[in-house]
Amino acid sequence: MIRVNLDIIMARRHMSSGELSQRLGITPANLSILKNNKGKAIRFSTLDALCKILDCKVEDILEYIEEEEHGTDGK
Repeated sequence: MIRVNLDIIMARRHMSSGELSQRLGITPANLSILKNNKGKAIRFSTLDALCKILDCKVEDILEYIEEEEHGTDGK
């Protein structure tokens, strides 16, 4: 599973969703989808812009989390 940590980076940079969406050139609704892990894809150009605007690396924004698989017997 890929987790989007955009809200954490934004808080560290003291940046509001409104300011970031405006600087990115995307709608607040689309930014919300991205922030809330509801998006299915992100353009490299958007990811590049996020890194520039927030002065961070891709791995600060996107995090891979291995999902545990559980059988019906709990194993």
